Amino acid sequence: YTQAQVLVAGPNFGCGSTREGAVYALLDFGIRVVIAPSFGDIFEANCLQNGLLPVRLPEALVQALSNEASARPGSVLSVDLPQQTVIATDGVAHPFSIDAERKRRLIKGLDDIGITLEFEPQIEAFERQYKSRIRWLPNMEKL
Repeated sequence: YTQAQVLVAGPNFGCGSTREGAVYALLDFGIRVVIAPSFGDIFEANCLQNGLLPVRLPEALVQALSNEASARPGSVLSVDLPQQTVIATDGVAHPFSIDAERKRRLIKGLDDIGITLEFEPQIEAFERQYKSRIRWLPNMEKL
């Protein structure tokens, strides 16, 4: 499993992990998706904030996926985020839910700064208009 990018875990995965370090460690190891029946709330939020996809599936299905991976080392389990499906080693697709905005952010690789930069043209237009209206402000670019 040294090249694995998907981790199949048990219930309440990440419970007690209130720091981003738990997510960073998984990402550093190469994990991009964690599949579990449930997650610790803060851990799940940190996953989504830092580019790791937490996928909730029914406990029986998660156990079946884990059993299959154990029985067939090297088998491939994949996740299709745009289609919101987990494709099991037998080729069966299992749907999962994710907030539309979180999905968009993950697909585009956007963090909070990236979201802000999507509005860069509007921000620049506001700054130009504001500076022309409030002429007494110092020109900060020259300081």
